[in-house]
Amino acid sequence: MTLRTLMTQPVIIQGGMGIGVSGWKLARAVSEAGHLGVVSGTALEVAFARRLQLGDIGGHLRRALEAFPLRDAAKDILDKYFVEGGKPKEALFKGVTLCTANPPKDLAHLIMAACFCEVRLAKEGHNGVVGINLLEKIRLTCIPALYGAMLAGVDYVLMGAGIPRRIPGVLDNLAAGQPAELVMEIENAPADTAPLVTRLVPDEIFGGKAPKLNRPKFLAIVGSHILATTLAKKSTGKVDGFVIETAPAGGHNSPPRSKQYTESGEPIYGPKDEADLKAIAALGLPYWMAGAHSKADSLADAQAKGAVGVQIGTAFAFCEESDMNPELKKRVLAQSRDGKAGVFTDPKASPTGFPFKVVRLPGTMYDKDVYEARTRICDIGHLRTPVMTPEGKIDYWCPAAPVDRYLMKGGKTEDTVGRKCLCNGLIAAIGLGQRRPDGRVEQPILTAGQEVANIAQFAKPGKDSYSAADVLALVLGKAK
Repeated sequence: MTLRTLMTQPVIIQGGMGIGVSGWKLARAVSEAGHLGVVSGTALEVAFARRLQLGDIGGHLRRALEAFPLRDAAKDILDKYFVEGGKPKEALFKGVTLCTANPPKDLAHLIMAACFCEVRLAKEGHNGVVGINLLEKIRLTCIPALYGAMLAGVDYVLMGAGIPRRIPGVLDNLAAGQPAELVMEIENAPADTAPLVTRLVPDEIFGGKAPKLNRPKFLAIVGSHILATTLAKKSTGKVDGFVIETAPAGGHNSPPRSKQYTESGEPIYGPKDEADLKAIAALGLPYWMAGAHSKADSLADAQAKGAVGVQIGTAFAFCEESDMNPELKKRVLAQSRDGKAGVFTDPKASPTGFPFKVVRLPGTMYDKDVYEARTRICDIGHLRTPVMTPEGKIDYWCPAAPVDRYLMKGGKTEDTVGRKCLCNGLIAAIGLGQRRPDGRVEQPILTAGQEVANIAQFAKPGKDSYSAADVLALVLGKAK
């Protein structure tokens, strides 16, 4: 990479942590400081609808929605979800329709509007760059989420948790105002079954000629040089760089190549799981290192290995500007101070089948008793995938859903054991847990990387919180 390339790339990328932890306030704070702030697009329409029902505190969502180009859709969203002064505490949140390969128009509009508003608010008041993070595993809402973000002028799209080979082409088409589509395989279907296709036609969205948009840069989040090479050479459009995520990172991790696990069930990672940075550098594209890179010497170490910089998630997840429930942040920070903070890399928790890091925090769904006390329900459904039922019909399933429903669709009992509803648990972690008819409220599940043990390093003595600026200062070597 040339010096010019390095100078035009962000040195620090703030991780896009969902559901809603990486909100617009955090992304804006990082972007204003001259780095790449990233909002999470995962299940954003659900968080958006629930915040409107809480009265849109501060009026920020309504202010951003005033600029949403689909004016009739904006009015319909407010009519359906906004509650002046907020809903009664004991009232349930009004639900959002579960997405399918061909979502109804009002749901597509809600997804677009949610991502539009989040990006617009993150970009408000400064000239910095803003990105959006999505999961390749979640394809049902992907295209409308991307389109909404692009309508707001998003600068970067970051995507991992799979092989996002088709996303660059989707970005190309949406920027040109052309139809874009993604293909989804149908589980349990005969080999000759045609795949499902989810499609968005910009001209239909606008009821006429759709505008041309700026095409955001695309950064693929990968764990190996093999995947990086595949994406660089076989994607449907241009890949602009990579985030090389290592095993200590939070959220979803790649399964270990050794297929070995500890006695407690955690995957064992070794040298074979490490990316070949020389092979990645040979692709000629910029890359950033992610996973336990928030120490004072992490940036210099990454750059010495050829990286432009680092992506940091966990340290930002617990800072003041993140949207994680403040009480949860304080509890984990206290754990870190006491040397008790940590994570469990759970091979079963995620319905995706990927290992998922869960913060060891009592009273959350990390606790076996809390998990088992929960009534299984699937009413957000972002991790559902298409399946052909024994009757030959196309439906959607999730192994964290009610077991009887999963079995009726052809699933196996053993696939449901230990599966946690990440959708409800993660949205509860930002204070938006659903209240059930029996009065119970969904309990949170927290995810973080192994660096959660060290987040106390960012807080000044006597303080029970720290800011995004504190994180940047330490990582950039300016801490005093």
